[in-house]
Amino acid sequence: MTSSRRRPYAEQRPRDLGGGVWSVPVPIPGNPLGYTLVYAVESPRGPVLVDAGWNHPDAWAALRDGLEAVGVGVAEVRGVVVTHFHPDHAGLAGQVREVSGGWIAMHEADAALVRLMRGLSDGEHRGFQAEMLRRAGAGPAEVDVASDERPPPPAQPDRELADGDLVDLPGRKLRAVHTPGHTPGHICLHLEDADRLFTGDHILPDITPHVGIYPYDRGDVDPLGDFLHSLDRVGELGPLDALPAHEWVFPDARARAAAIRRHHEDRLDRLAALLAEHRRPLTIWEVASLMSWNRPWADLAPALRGMAAGEAAAHLRALEVRGRIRRVGGFDAVRFEAIES
Repeated sequence: MTSSRRRPYAEQRPRDLGGGVWSVPVPIPGNPLGYTLVYAVESPRGPVLVDAGWNHPDAWAALRDGLEAVGVGVAEVRGVVVTHFHPDHAGLAGQVREVSGGWIAMHEADAALVRLMRGLSDGEHRGFQAEMLRRAGAGPAEVDVASDERPPPPAQPDRELADGDLVDLPGRKLRAVHTPGHTPGHICLHLEDADRLFTGDHILPDITPHVGIYPYDRGDVDPLGDFLHSLDRVGELGPLDALPAHEWVFPDARARAAAIRRHHEDRLDRLAALLAEHRRPLTIWEVASLMSWNRPWADLAPALRGMAAGEAAAHLRALEVRGRIRRVGGFDAVRFEAIES
């Protein structure tokens, strides 16, 4: 497969990827990712979109015009299958449905989260964010930023998918592969008649997807463990061509999945060593501030600190599940410490 590599959104164009598949870059305003790659997959009864992009007028214009450039009108769209509920993937699905009369499909776990999000008022959401930050050990000034507005929740899907289900794509075989981690209901989509894998955010060619826990101190889930298992599962599908939601298309999803797994295993080892060095229980917020990010902790905007804390929490939880660290009670905020071997 050809590659466009990382280029700014202004240099991106709709592309014919062959075999009845096209990619349309849709901008994400104000986000360093730049754009979401929305895919259109041809069928005799109308194309199906994989993801839809961010809910913004500029994004809608780019999706509409980009589809027209490859010969697809929005009104012709049979349905949108969403790899996960995040706004840069699900945001425009509702508008596509309004214009086309098509369906929206999503994994049942993420569909449940959309129902929850749509039932929360902005005030309830802010309260949830503030309490989560406090329990993680964030300071008062950082807790105050929980009042930031959230994007509108995505449209509720019409159809819920389970692992192994075939998407309604007449004449083709597009199968849902449940790959939890980035979200509980993230799916990759295996186009079995073409040995291609739409990877959503599960596998990206250059960056590693965000895997976090929300609320940060949950002890009943292990999203990073789920994510690592999902990477192994993708590897079992073979060296398929990967069509990710960001960056560029690339060959051999299996090799990239293995590389991402090695990255996280190395990070887990470094985090365990960090906790052992400090010899005292640390809050999630303290741990996040001590970890390495793509820029210094002091330079991270509040929203990015929140995401970093979520990722730190996921790594802490994975180490806890493996019996390498433990959480310590008796404090205002949850804390973790190393277990001496």
